[in-house]
Amino acid sequence: MDRKKMTIAALQKKKEIGEKIAMVTAYDYSLAVCVDQSEIDLVLVGDSLGMVVLGYDSTVPVTMEEMLHHCRAVRRGVRFAFLVGDLPFMSYNTSREEAIRNAGRFLKEAGCDAVKLEGGLEVVETVRAIVEAGIPVMAHIGLTPQTVSKLGGFRVQGRDAETARRLSDSAQALEKAGAFSLVMECIPDKLAGMITRSLRVPTIGIGAGPECDGQVLVSNDLLGTYDKFQPTFVKQYARLYPLIRQALADYAREVRAGVFPGPEHVFPMEKKELDRLTGGTRRKKK
Repeated sequence: MDRKKMTIAALQKKKEIGEKIAMVTAYDYSLAVCVDQSEIDLVLVGDSLGMVVLGYDSTVPVTMEEMLHHCRAVRRGVRFAFLVGDLPFMSYNTSREEAIRNAGRFLKEAGCDAVKLEGGLEVVETVRAIVEAGIPVMAHIGLTPQTVSKLGGFRVQGRDAETARRLSDSAQALEKAGAFSLVMECIPDKLAGMITRSLRVPTIGIGAGPECDGQVLVSNDLLGTYDKFQPTFVKQYARLYPLIRQALADYAREVRAGVFPGPEHVFPMEKKELDRLTGGTRRKKK
C-alpha cells in the first residue's frame, strides 16, 4: 500500500492503538529528503538550529526569519512526514495577536503543518488563541530551552511532587486548550508515563523515558555530527563527525599534493578540437 501523508488524525490513531511515533529534527533540504525516505512520522524544524546550525550559544537569538528560511528548505524535501515549525523566543510571548500572526506565517509562508511552542500554564491562553485561529499547536513542557536560565540551567524538571503536579496540570490545561500533541523534555520517566496515560492526545518524549507515545531527537545528536555537547538521554546511531572531519582532511591533503583531481576526474578534449583552439600544429622551423 502506498504511503500516505501523516496527519493529526493518523497520529491520534497511533496513540489509540499503541503504535509508537518517531520524530526527528531537520534543518535543510538534503536531510529532509533522507528523513522522509526513512518513514519518520514527524519532522520538527526546531529552534535548536540556532546551536547546531547557526553556532549560537543558545536558542534565544533565533529569529522568525531564520526559522522560516529553514522551514521552507525542509518543506521542499518532505512529502509524507508531518512538518512542525518551532516558534522562536519572543515570537509568541508579547501578545496573542502577535502569536497568531507569527504562527500563521509558518503555515502560510513556510508550508508547515503545525507549530510548536514552549511553556505550561502561562501559555495556555496563547495556545487556545492560536488553535482557535485554525493553526494546529504542539505544546512543550518540562525543560524548555528558551527559558532555561529561569529553570536554573539544563536540568531535569519535575523531580519533586510540587513541580511534578504543576507539569501534570500544565499538560491537562494544554490539551483542553486544543494542543494536538505534547512534547515532554527531561522529566522523570514515571511522571511522563502518568501524564501520557492521562491525556487523549499523543505525547512525544525527549529525555522522558519509554512510556511516552513517541520520541524525538535532534538529528545532529543521533547522527553524531555535533561535537560540542552530548545529552545523556541521546543514543548516537552513528558518529559521523570524525568521518566527515577525516574526509575533509584527506581532501585538503590530496589537493595540496596535486593528487586530486586525477585523470578520472577530468573532462578530456579531443586533439583536433584542441588543435583548432591553439591554432594547429607549430610550423616547422626553416
